[in-house]
Amino acid sequence: MSVIEIKDLVKRFKELVAVDHLNLEVKEGEIFGLLGPNGSGKSTTINCLLSLLNYEKGEVKIFNKPMNQNAYDIKKDIGVVFQEVAVFQELNVRENIDCFCSLYVSDKNERKLLVDEVIDFVGLKDHEKFKPKKLSGGLLRRLNIACGIAHKPKLIILDEPTVAVDPQSRNKILEGIMRLRDNGATVLYTSHYMEEVEQICDRVAIMDAGKIVAQGNLVELKNIIGIGQKIVVELESKSQEFIEKVSKLSFCLDVKEHDNIITISANKEDNVLERVLDLLKAIDVKANKIYSEMPSLNDVFLEITGKELRD
Repeated sequence: MSVIEIKDLVKRFKELVAVDHLNLEVKEGEIFGLLGPNGSGKSTTINCLLSLLNYEKGEVKIFNKPMNQNAYDIKKDIGVVFQEVAVFQELNVRENIDCFCSLYVSDKNERKLLVDEVIDFVGLKDHEKFKPKKLSGGLLRRLNIACGIAHKPKLIILDEPTVAVDPQSRNKILEGIMRLRDNGATVLYTSHYMEEVEQICDRVAIMDAGKIVAQGNLVELKNIIGIGQKIVVELESKSQEFIEKVSKLSFCLDVKEHDNIITISANKEDNVLERVLDLLKAIDVKANKIYSEMPSLNDVFLEITGKELRD
């Protein structure tokens, strides 16, 4: 089943077309990554999806029902965690979560069970009496997430949930997101960290200039670009001859040099690594290390948009 279905969505801000005839489908039980450089239209799309913004054209359905400002039967099954932390400074961890959960669950006994469960889920049991100002950045992020998911929504929208957190909290958050999916939730996820997206997302859509320019699972996305693999060569000493000769080989798409480390982007020809080794031997250039790696999601993003994700 499609949990989110957007058809031909158009949103303008005067002369600026922020979302340009966008089509998007998110299926039940998946973590769907929505990527794009700053200004690509991600946040506008999410705000239109949630009916926080009016739009000029298009259709938005959630749980196969038309979404609008008054669709409270749909909204009760959605949890939203925005990039900016939004909690009450005068309430402690437990009180904050209970307050947000009460927007959806009126029964106090049921709510207590839900709050207990989500505190354990995000790892805040030892901090439940702390007020936000006493929490580290990572723990504050976990609180923000707990407030958004305590009522057990079927659809969870996470906008940059790991910004400015320590590695331990980041791993805890990512593990939690995957458990949410495994427990039946559908997750729409945005991030500026490609490694996170590769780690947790089942499918990904790349936005640029208000449009979806590519989408699919990681294998499908990596197959649409010209790079077959990257060869990384760590030379004993710099060799301009090696750089010049390898750049002329038929498989070579690009060569980058950083100190003695040469990174070669190769097309999908066979035996690329062996041919690089043969060249090193032929010109008597010694390498300390040489290895190949598959293209990353960042390579896909850069080739499609011409930008780094953080640009």
